[in-house]
Amino acid sequence: MSIRNEYISVAEDVADQVIRKLKHVLPTIARLCLISTFLEDGIRMWIQWDSQRDYMDISWGCGYFLATLFVIINLLGQLGGCVMVILQFRVPIACAILFFIVVLQTFAYSILWDIQFLFRNLALIGALLLVLAESKGEAKSLFAGVPTLGDNKPKNYLQLTGRILLAFMFTTLIRFELSFLQILLDLVGSALMVLVTVGYKTKLSALLLVLLLSLLNFYHNAWWNVPSYKPLRDFLKYDFFQTLSVVGGLLLIVYLGPGGVSMDEHKKRW
Repeated sequence: MSIRNEYISVAEDVADQVIRKLKHVLPTIARLCLISTFLEDGIRMWIQWDSQRDYMDISWGCGYFLATLFVIINLLGQLGGCVMVILQFRVPIACAILFFIVVLQTFAYSILWDIQFLFRNLALIGALLLVLAESKGEAKSLFAGVPTLGDNKPKNYLQLTGRILLAFMFTTLIRFELSFLQILLDLVGSALMVLVTVGYKTKLSALLLVLLLSLLNFYHNAWWNVPSYKPLRDFLKYDFFQTLSVVGGLLLIVYLGPGGVSMDEHKKRW
């Protein structure tokens, strides 16, 4: 037990050193990763304007005007929201716009009935909540005259909800294959995701999960190796950037820590 704790302490020290060296660029990298799926989809709306409009018209029979309006809202909403997040200009409004886009697409593309895509959208919402948490300073007490505690701040609840929703992403990456390596990856990834969710050894767990998800993402979703005329390319590209956005959310956890509603925070009070 003491040897295991010693290894964990060494790993935490290494993680802390990495975080300190990257602390000035880590938030920017996290935000860039997080908005990548919105940026890619906004550009796709521009490039595939006609096909996106026709798809909505055929799927919903909503007519040329409403189908065009859908494409415009997605194009301007996503690209505008991305610029606002990067520039840190009115971040709550930017997050609200991007949240609206996620909900709109969930219904428009019938994602609500596809568990895998629904879970990924929930994870995306979790990442947006972490961006919102980063933009918030210290909040006032929820009750007049009562001192503010670490777990009594809206920011901490945003971080908690964001961590929980991020867990949905990893459930879509679990592959039920009877191979030793795949079973090991599933077990390790699931354990790390549970630790991040409950907020235990959070920064170390989130950093390890960033490395694991990044490796799996580049391995499984290498869309650049697929010819442009194959539909698989668009599917893999969608998967790649959605996973990258969740990686951005995890990087924000590495930067911000778990917040007040976590086991790490409660350990400090014991």
